Amino acid sequence: MKAFRLDELEAERAANDGAYLQFLRERNMSVGLYALTAGQLDPQQPHRQDEVYLVVSGRAAITVGEETTEVARGSVVYVPAGTPHKFHHISEDLRVMVVFSPPEG
Repeated sequence: MKAFRLDELEAERAANDGAYLQFLRERNMSVGLYALTAGQLDPQQPHRQDEVYLVVSGRAAITVGEETTEVARGSVVYVPAGTPHKFHHISEDLRVMVVFSPPEG
């Protein structure tokens, strides 16, 4: 079994000075924790993998393709592979669990 605690993952991500921490990689998927601070711009580009975002904390908007929605703790968003997407109008520090399938990179 592989089990994780969000507080420990957040501490590891912060210690590595990165916005993204991949903490699980398997044959058909990878999972990571993505962090953006309030007011920060989201630099990501479209990915070759399908993605699912689960908002752990914070508030923002996300645009996927031509559609925009508000997200907060508990929101789940699916992003098809190759689709432009960005978080924006981040009003509270955002922590998002990201599942890529197949694995990222």
